[in-house]
Amino acid sequence: MTSFNHLALLGIMACLPLGAWAQRAAPIVSPEIGEKGSVVFRLKAGKAQEVALRGQWDQKPVAMTKDSEGVWSVTVPEVKAGVWEYSFIVDGMSMIDPTNPAQKPQRISTSSILQIPGTPPLVWDFQEVPHGTVHQHSYLSKSLGRRRELWVYTPPGYEADAQTQYPLLVLQHGSGDRHDGWVTHGKAHWILDNLIHEKKAVPMIVVMIDGHPLGMVPREMADRRGASLAAFKTELMSESLPLVKSTYRVSSKREDHAIAGLSMGGWQSLSTGMTHLDDFGTIGSFSGAVDEKEIQAALDDAKGTNAKLKLLWIACGEKDFLLEKNQQLVATLKAKGIQHEWRLTPGDHSWPVWRDYLAEFAPKLFR
Repeated sequence: MTSFNHLALLGIMACLPLGAWAQRAAPIVSPEIGEKGSVVFRLKAGKAQEVALRGQWDQKPVAMTKDSEGVWSVTVPEVKAGVWEYSFIVDGMSMIDPTNPAQKPQRISTSSILQIPGTPPLVWDFQEVPHGTVHQHSYLSKSLGRRRELWVYTPPGYEADAQTQYPLLVLQHGSGDRHDGWVTHGKAHWILDNLIHEKKAVPMIVVMIDGHPLGMVPREMADRRGASLAAFKTELMSESLPLVKSTYRVSSKREDHAIAGLSMGGWQSLSTGMTHLDDFGTIGSFSGAVDEKEIQAALDDAKGTNAKLKLLWIACGEKDFLLEKNQQLVATLKAKGIQHEWRLTPGDHSWPVWRDYLAEFAPKLFR
């Protein structure tokens, strides 16, 4: 805008009566965080008959009240510090908060994000520490015949040091999420920044790959899921990892390579890691589940598997719908004599649990 236009606009604004400004509606603020974790949610929906708030911190939707201006609101007291998903239910239809730019993109639906910092700060909070960089890559997959996406985290100081080679963690999302889920909602980059700053974790490179090479596959379509897993392994080993290794300073040592993931990503990590023990020294599964037939060779060779694995880490929540499958796998590992760490924790099949798992798992890596 030119200086003349700026002056003209200011002149027009100066000529407006004060009443014109008073009549202009105040902007909607939502969410508005108050003292002791109280949060006010607002939505302008004058024609709606019924509006409710659905938040991850509670099991039941909470009814909202409409004022004379058509703004619906509700105050939720004492929301626990953390990162939470929420949405509005407007006359039976779910929608995001239009005034909140923080969103969690998903393959099925998108939700809004509420983040309440902890006091003192939580490990996934943004803190005044040196920060790493998240890089976005698009590439043409020859095995799939289409464009694909992956994100790479490099630790603080990576660009300033042209010599050091770093260990590599492959970190996979769940079935309802995308390759960016561990950053946009999992806050993996901030978790690692904070752990590295406190010297609780070693600096590492993290690659996050789209875990749906064939698109979303329903759980009941066993054949299609098998084909998707095979396609994931092929692309990971022959295309994604070679791209990352040729672009970044990744250590060539097998023990410096780890693979982990949540839910579907945990399944992919168990199946891929246990069938590629010459490539990965550590495997982590957060609420994952695997068909033991997929890893039978590793299960039947306890001596060889134990010799190659530095760490096999499995975790699941007490209220997780995949708990029984995890307990069955752990029982098999014990019976076969395969060394592992098993963590049974409070919680269900959700991101608040998985953030905790990454914060606990990362310090164990590459020691």
